[in-house]
Amino acid sequence: MNSELQTQNSEPARPAPRSGRIAVIDTGICNLRSVTKALEAVGAPIQVVRTPAEVAAVQATGLVLPGVGALRDCVAALRQTGLDATVRDWIAADRPFLGVCLGMQALFESSEEGDIRGLGIFPGRVVRFRRPREFKIPHMGWNAVRFTQANSPLARDLAPAGEAFYFVHSFHCVPADPGLMLAACDYGGEFCAAIARGRVFATQFHPEKSQAKGLRIYANFAAVAAG
Repeated sequence: MNSELQTQNSEPARPAPRSGRIAVIDTGICNLRSVTKALEAVGAPIQVVRTPAEVAAVQATGLVLPGVGALRDCVAALRQTGLDATVRDWIAADRPFLGVCLGMQALFESSEEGDIRGLGIFPGRVVRFRRPREFKIPHMGWNAVRFTQANSPLARDLAPAGEAFYFVHSFHCVPADPGLMLAACDYGGEFCAAIARGRVFATQFHPEKSQAKGLRIYANFAAVAAG
């Protein structure tokens, strides 16, 4: 953990382009208010959606899947509403997508959090942290993130070698394809802190809890969604 990096988060994010509406999925268990407020803070037009019909009606150019709590509940809510198919189709078309925390974990095939079957969009699994006793689980608080994909639009104006973001999680993603990793974090060993492929992104950390650097993530995503 690197608390010193927290002080670097005072630089404000530049406003995002106003064109392009972003649909934010409400699963009923997600950190909806904090995510929508962060997107609004960077000037992104947003619309909360709860069904595939609402996603279609919005004619959004970007889709965000936030999440906190239990992955089982998040995935079950998506399947109950049919939004699981919406997310799959959206990502298959390489349309701008951002998953946050559980919204990242849900994209993989399975999870050790109760032997859960995920959406299976990306090969890989979600595993529980196995760390020495001095590393408290859940991994909670500020930690340095190193971006591993050069020139990713999500990391624009962020230092590749280290930025501080806020984490709250007991499980982490293990992509089958190492090239999917966008960012790495060290907590008693390296783990995947973010993924990216094309215009599809997801973060294990919470940008909406990460002050100015987190707002930069949302502004960068909004710019991708605006085209």
